[in-house]
Amino acid sequence: MHENADLVGGVGGGHLDGLIESLVRQGFAVSPGFAPLSLVRALRKEAMERDQLGEFRLAGIGRRQDHQKDTRVRSDRTCWLKSETLAQCQWLEHMEALRLAVNQSLYMGLFELESHFAIYGPGDYYQRHLDAFNGNNGRLLSVVLYLNEGWQSEWGGRLRIWPEPDATSVATEVEPVAGTLVAFLSEKIPHEVLAATQERYSIAGWFRCNNTTADWLDPPR
Repeated sequence: MHENADLVGGVGGGHLDGLIESLVRQGFAVSPGFAPLSLVRALRKEAMERDQLGEFRLAGIGRRQDHQKDTRVRSDRTCWLKSETLAQCQWLEHMEALRLAVNQSLYMGLFELESHFAIYGPGDYYQRHLDAFNGNNGRLLSVVLYLNEGWQSEWGGRLRIWPEPDATSVATEVEPVAGTLVAFLSEKIPHEVLAATQERYSIAGWFRCNNTTADWLDPPR
């Protein structure tokens, strides 16, 4: 990992303040050990079982009428989380603590989390992109939790992060090590998933604002 990335402790260490400070200072935060290994193992086991049951689908880009699948942009497979298991509920408890802390400190108005398992097979990737563009999908804060116990640096699969949309120099690269959480501003921080030589597991999520109107339900149910 590049040395200019600020590392902060996880929820278990009571270091949410450090994570928030890093978001304020640079728009992203990297928190090794954010999730306990027992939870990471349970989530990975569930992802593997669901994959064996055929519940994963080739990931797409865009939402609603703009949704499409384009393997030139990304080639991972995903399975949405629906609070169906104990492990999922425990993950969501951690995210709720993060949501409340961010809203209290930064007044971001984070309303609801949507998240999914993601599996990147050997050679899979996701090209440089933003998770939101000019507020067109309500995403405010993106989060990624890695589920890869014993990950080796030479396997690749790092998350490459740029400091701003027009940046040409990389801010940092994060190895997908089990328990590490990455959080970043969805509209401000471009990022890319580099190809790996081994299968790579994660949970990706987005805290969204509430854009519901009398004629439009958003976040959708």
